Amino acid sequence: MKQQSWTAEQIPDQTGRVFVVTGATSGLGLAATRALARRNGQVILAVRDEEKGHRTVADLTAQHPAARLEVRRLDLADLDSVRTFAARLHGDLPRLDVLVNNAGVMAPPRTLTAQGHELQFAANHLGHFALTGLLLELLAAGHDPRVVTVSSLNHRQGRIVFDDLTGARGYKPMAYYNQSKLANAVFGWELHRRLTSAGSPLRSLLSHPGYTATNLQMRAIGLPRLLFGIIARPLAQTPDQGALPLLYASTAPGIEGGAFIGPDGKGELRGFPTRVALSAGATDTETGRRLWELSEQLTGVRYALPATA
Repeated sequence: MKQQSWTAEQIPDQTGRVFVVTGATSGLGLAATRALARRNGQVILAVRDEEKGHRTVADLTAQHPAARLEVRRLDLADLDSVRTFAARLHGDLPRLDVLVNNAGVMAPPRTLTAQGHELQFAANHLGHFALTGLLLELLAAGHDPRVVTVSSLNHRQGRIVFDDLTGARGYKPMAYYNQSKLANAVFGWELHRRLTSAGSPLRSLLSHPGYTATNLQMRAIGLPRLLFGIIARPLAQTPDQGALPLLYASTAPGIEGGAFIGPDGKGELRGFPTRVALSAGATDTETGRRLWELSEQLTGVRYALPATA
C-alpha cells in the first residue's frame, strides 16, 4: 500500500460527506480541517474553546468561501460534555461519515478530571472511547464510514498501568502520555476487531503523525517541552505534512479496516503516508478486552457490538 508521494491534493472530492474532527483549531486537527474543506467536505470542529473555534472558521472561510464548517463545543476530559455533544449531534444529523479522534494532551502536571480520571487518559482515550460509542449509530448510517484514531510513535513505549490509572502512586508525565497513546492504539485495533466480528460497514483505522511541530509539545512541562517543543523542533514536520496519515486514513479509497498509517521515512519520523506496524501490545487480545471492558465501566458507554472470539 506504500504511497511514496501521497499528498492532500490527492484527496478525492468529499462533497456530501460529513466529518467530525476533534481538536480542530490547531496542529493536526486544523491542518486536516483545512484540507477537507478544500475538497468540499462538511467539517464539524469539535473544540473546547468555542471562541477560538469561531476565529478558526472565519480564517478558513476567508481562504475558502465555499467551506462548510461548523463549531461545536466538546471537552473530551469531561464525560458530561461528551454526552451533550453526542446528543446534540444525534438531534441535528441523519448520519456521520468520518469521526477523526485527534485531540490530545501531552505531559501536563498530574491533574484529575471532574470524573476523577487522570487528565491524559481521560482526554486522549476515555473521551474518544465514549464519543465513538455514542456516535456509533450515526456512523453506521454513513457513506463509507470510518473512525480514525490518532495515536503516536510513543505507543510503542507505553504500558497501561491498570492498577494505577490515575498516577496516584507514581505519576510521570511522559509515561502517562505514552500510556494514553497506547490506549488509543489498543482501542482502535479492538474496535476494528469488534466491527469486523459484527459485520459492520464501519471501519476503524489508526494513524500517527511522526514527529510534527504542534502546540502539543509546547504545552508539556519540564524535559518533554524542552526536548520536543524547543531543542528538536527545527527537525519536525509541519502540521500540514504531519496530518497526511490521518487524511489518508480518512479519505483514501479502498483502505482496509485496522490499518495503521504513518510516515514512510526513517524511523517513521517524517515522510508520506504508508501502512506501518502496531506494537505487539496494541494488538494483544487480552489487553484489548481488558481495556475495552474497563473503558465501558469508567465512561458508562456500552457499545452494541459483539465481543471478538
